Amino acid sequence: MYVILITYVVITIIPFLWAISTSFKPLAEIVQGGMSFIPKNFTLDNYKTVFVQEPLFPRWFFNSVFIAVMVVLCNLLFNSMAGYALARIAFTGSKFWFFLIMAVLMVPFQVTLIPSYLLLKWLGFLNEYQGLIVPSMVSATYIFMMRQFLLSFPREMEEAAFIDGLGRMGIFFRMVLPHAKPALAAQAIFIFLGSWNDFIRPLIIMSEKAMFTLPLGLATFRGQYISFTNLIMAASVIITIPALIIYICFNRFFVKGISFTGLK
Repeated sequence: MYVILITYVVITIIPFLWAISTSFKPLAEIVQGGMSFIPKNFTLDNYKTVFVQEPLFPRWFFNSVFIAVMVVLCNLLFNSMAGYALARIAFTGSKFWFFLIMAVLMVPFQVTLIPSYLLLKWLGFLNEYQGLIVPSMVSATYIFMMRQFLLSFPREMEEAAFIDGLGRMGIFFRMVLPHAKPALAAQAIFIFLGSWNDFIRPLIIMSEKAMFTLPLGLATFRGQYISFTNLIMAASVIITIPALIIYICFNRFFVKGISFTGLK
């Protein structure tokens, strides 16, 4: 088992290490070929050029951060509320809505891409932050995840809170959410990475260069006849850093959330 895991780690980490190494190489050294991990001509010019050659790079970074943070916050709130309602509140049609959400999980993203675009165009959300935030405010996957987690929430605590005078919203915000930190952390990491790395949706919705996100802006470093691999790798390393920071900060809760929700 350890041999298999170590082999998988090596296969996974080699491209990552090569990308970091390439980001410190001049283009002439890269096009010569080879798989050298140590740059012969170490340089920081690639990182400088990313910001100098493309003055909109800081704007793309802001766009990605703003959209990812808003998407995460909306999902944490709405997915948790929907999951709590399905897990703990008996209402007419609850099973129907649950099975409908499960059915949504089976619909590929590509199937809804064109209808979503037409709807966003009708709403005037193209080339706007709303065009990327609103369609991603909820996720059927994480509604199901939160429902599974909250099924184990003790009913005795809810009953005691009702006796003490707390309403349903008070119980949710003051008791349920604080106890759901592991599930919320796991959800936050997955949603942040999904939004941060999303390429197709911004490609369809954003046509103004100033509204590009980082993955979309990264494609501008590829010309018709040449790809500036050194700049692409430098920008890729910059893009990777926030995701690594998020995972490191929430790693402890992430592992608990995955195990508690049954998504092993």
